[in-house]
Amino acid sequence: MKFTEINQIPVVWCDEVYDALQSGNPVVALESNVITHGLPYPENATTAQQVEQAVREGGSIPATIGIDAGRILVGMSEADRDRFATVAGIPKVSSRDLPMVLAQGGMGATTVASSIVIADLARIPFFASAGIGGVHRGGEKSMDISSDLIQLTRSKVAVVCAGAKNILDLNLTLEYLETHCVAIMAYQSDDFPAFYSYSSGIRSPHRFDDECKIARAIENHWNLGNSSSILITSPIRPEDAILGVELDALIDQAMLQAEAKGIRGNAITKYLMRTIDQATQGRASQANRSVLVSTAQLGGRLAAAHAKFRKSLSIQENRSPVGFSA
Repeated sequence: MKFTEINQIPVVWCDEVYDALQSGNPVVALESNVITHGLPYPENATTAQQVEQAVREGGSIPATIGIDAGRILVGMSEADRDRFATVAGIPKVSSRDLPMVLAQGGMGATTVASSIVIADLARIPFFASAGIGGVHRGGEKSMDISSDLIQLTRSKVAVVCAGAKNILDLNLTLEYLETHCVAIMAYQSDDFPAFYSYSSGIRSPHRFDDECKIARAIENHWNLGNSSSILITSPIRPEDAILGVELDALIDQAMLQAEAKGIRGNAITKYLMRTIDQATQGRASQANRSVLVSTAQLGGRLAAAHAKFRKSLSIQENRSPVGFSA
């Protein structure tokens, strides 16, 4: 393990991750919230290991991110993963919570938003997640908008996911991202996926089938002066998907139950996900595991293609006449 500070923030690096970044080799950041607030032990630890292995199969180094003893962990050992999987009461840490949790010196599990903050801080260009948050149903009145969307407008990270959760208002989610100029592309698919479902029924702004062209598009995005993320979506495997029609009926029913019970705010997502999983007899959990692995593997492949593209640019620049770029 290596200890450094970035902007006076203490960081503990896994040797493998640190060495890869120093050499310009591909790394994919992963959140730790899926370990602490997802499946029960030992399934959570096993799934986290499978997700990391999927990144490796894609050709990159996994960097699971967490908070421990007032320090940021960039890359976890097996012992770290098991500790996060078994210690009770580890708080979920979003981007707004990071300064306080680091100051208090405890443990924390990163969400999509806080993982993107840390990936950008650590200069890790890629982050993979099953799905991002978005604008909640009724968000035009409640203003309930996930901090994931806000962070996508602020951090230079390529985010690979299976779209956004079906429990959200996906039309408003995409409108928000369009308004804030967050670039979106679908990999080998025409539509924006919906987490458990293969398609949301909404057309993606751009489709890309070639990993090298995705790498070029990412570099173009940042070279044009953008300081925002770029969102790359890939749908769940068809054999693991749940039909949108089935989910819509379950979500509508669960929303009514949540309202009757006075469940709102941060608690509603967990309630809806658990209720839907029970109604589908565990198929929703299986779908969740499926997209965790598939997006991690794709993230590994795209990060590898991006690192190769960056190295080719460096070679071209070194061969160019002084004062010119290839």
